[in-house]
Amino acid sequence: MRTFTSFDEVTAAAGEELGSSDWITIEQDRVDQFADATGDHQWIHVDAERAADGPFGGTIAHGYLTLSLVPWLGSQVFSFDTPGAKLNYGVNKVRFPNPLRVGKRIRIHSTLGEVTDLPAGKQCTVRNTIEIEGEDKPACVAESVVLLLEG
Repeated sequence: MRTFTSFDEVTAAAGEELGSSDWITIEQDRVDQFADATGDHQWIHVDAERAADGPFGGTIAHGYLTLSLVPWLGSQVFSFDTPGAKLNYGVNKVRFPNPLRVGKRIRIHSTLGEVTDLPAGKQCTVRNTIEIEGEDKPACVAESVVLLLEG
């Protein structure tokens, strides 16, 4: 796990691979809970019987469920323990190149991208790839943006 304790450390690490998280299994219960939380009960996510005859041979996770795991999985890889507030500023680009079938294992691989000076601190982009074990294409590729504010 990479821990950044100063703005200088963050700036010096721009462009560096930060590493990968542990593998986790995507279970149907997690998908069902996400469907309940968002109201997205499309059969491809929640109806295992119908999805068995569908295009992926079973249920798949919501793309936004996969994206929502970026902060948690990323916290296994790196931490901004700099003074001041850390804010999720948004996402520049998100793609879901491969469906994530329920029962598969995933992990995140993160790279610190551009680090930009702001009057109140730093803006960092982090390139995240959510890999699916045993598959060539990832479930999600997302560039997240974090603000590190002086404190």
